[in-house]
Amino acid sequence: MSDVRIHVVTPSELGARETDAWRELRAKSGAPANPFMEPEFTLAVGRVRAAARVAVLWEDGQPAGFFPYETGSLGHAQAIGFGVSDCQGAVLRPGLRIAPRELLRACGLTAWEFDNLEAGQEIFVPGAAEEFGSPVVDVGTGYAAYQDVLRSRSPKFLKTTLAKERRLGRQTGDLRFVFDERDPAALRTLMGWKSAQYRRTGRRDRFAQDWISTLVRRLHETRAPGCSGVLSVLYAAGRPVAAHFGLRSRTVLSCWFPAYDPEFAKYSPGLILHLRMAEGAAAAGIGMLDLGRGAAEYKDALKTGELRVHEGASTRPGAGAAAYWLRREPVRRAHSFVRSRPRLAGYAQRTLNRLGSLRRRDTP
Repeated sequence: MSDVRIHVVTPSELGARETDAWRELRAKSGAPANPFMEPEFTLAVGRVRAAARVAVLWEDGQPAGFFPYETGSLGHAQAIGFGVSDCQGAVLRPGLRIAPRELLRACGLTAWEFDNLEAGQEIFVPGAAEEFGSPVVDVGTGYAAYQDVLRSRSPKFLKTTLAKERRLGRQTGDLRFVFDERDPAALRTLMGWKSAQYRRTGRRDRFAQDWISTLVRRLHETRAPGCSGVLSVLYAAGRPVAAHFGLRSRTVLSCWFPAYDPEFAKYSPGLILHLRMAEGAAAAGIGMLDLGRGAAEYKDALKTGELRVHEGASTRPGAGAAAYWLRREPVRRAHSFVRSRPRLAGYAQRTLNRLGSLRRRDTP
């Protein structure tokens, strides 16, 4: 640790030397090429979040690591893009050894919170409180091979979804799928559907937060090999019926915001969309779709395996860490208690749905 110097900067202060080194270090990590871990995502968040910071680790005059985060009160910080980022952690030179407490001290932090820490982040894993599966779809050997897997693992799901796709085409008009739609109007349609879904299910509307909606729009315009916004749209007779916005690298499509027009719900357009996304991704040379953490029947039907992600916090002993624990740990434990009990989780979901219904009634 004695030969490592740490400088904290804003994302906008990173130069080409640093971002090139970031990409090179990430490529050498051996981890899946998740676009959330590329500098473009941190740079985009930095444009909409004034609290965004990056600790740059220098070793023998060369960039040896990058630790992106967002500052908060009392020395508490969160992963960059916390609340929407699906893969989190530091990008370090293989073999670099640094104690998490020393890293936090250099950043002036007492705690760093994460909810999608990627596997292999040994510096932070000791602070994890829970571990979750993040379902993935392997299309590395082509879409036909993936369909064969589905016929074996989820035959009813595949047969039913394909039948609904044919019925949708017959009853509404010609179907058209666009893997990488650049029309901003289609993105606005997706965001509108997703906002309505959040409200309908009693959840906080992420797109009502200006920084998230602006971030998504800017990422839609981002075109970099390691991190590009990808909007996929299923059209029926020229009308969008389902859409998804995510981020891609050369080999990974990180699934992010899926939604569909409720008018077409009986056709399960979201499921049809995901099959076409898998097909389009395979054709584009992508080997894996990361469906993201979170329990859902459609993920269980689509997945071919899982990655592991962690939730928790890395802390530095002291009053600041104690304050963090008192503020966050009871809430986290309550969420964990509900998640681990399906009946209770179902009751909670029904309550959220009723709240969403009441909100709609109260909306003029």
